[in-house]
Amino acid sequence: MMARFYIDERLPVSSTATEHIPYVTAWSEELAHPTPVIQLAYGSGIAYPNETPDDRDPHGVLWKRAHHARGQGKPVFGTMHSTRQRHAMANLLCQICAAPADQDDDGILWLLQDNRTDWPGWPNQAAVYEPPICAPCAALPPRLCPALRNRAAVIRVRSAPITGIRGGLFAPGPDRTPRALRPVHRPYPDSDLSWTLAYYLLRGLQGATIVESPHRTTAPAAAR
Repeated sequence: MMARFYIDERLPVSSTATEHIPYVTAWSEELAHPTPVIQLAYGSGIAYPNETPDDRDPHGVLWKRAHHARGQGKPVFGTMHSTRQRHAMANLLCQICAAPADQDDDGILWLLQDNRTDWPGWPNQAAVYEPPICAPCAALPPRLCPALRNRAAVIRVRSAPITGIRGGLFAPGPDRTPRALRPVHRPYPDSDLSWTLAYYLLRGLQGATIVESPHRTTAPAAAR
């Protein structure tokens, strides 16, 4: 089982700047200075030049470094802050307000793009990187998330184990400068993980049901 993941965001943040901006949304100032990766000796994967133990998860996967400047600049809708996404997903927190996600006897609440025509039984067996949501935030105006404006599905999920990561795949390059290839989803474990820079944590949806309303109709169940 993967350890719970915590971050410290006690720095003061303007309430007006972040009002109704999802907790996991990245801000322009947070994306301004990415940290480049290097190639490990003998072509064994990627690393940071000044790597610390906090840069890797318990599976040994290198994670994208994310500057913390929430509320500074403009919100970059469609891009999540890597550390806040990982924090929310690992601890099943609402992607909007970072409170505990709603849970009842039917499962954990998720709000996803409605892709039910992709395969029978969708979203079962889907690997998602969007964290869950609480009932009050699920009822917020859809303008807060342009991707959900015209096609959103409210879902209850009975089991959502951590399954892997979404990240950027690299390959060996000249002068220990790896070549960026493409975005990928990779499970734990996987042979490509040593060459993947993790952006987001994935959970696999199991026992999922599309529901009409985010609001609880039964007594709360214990966290799963």
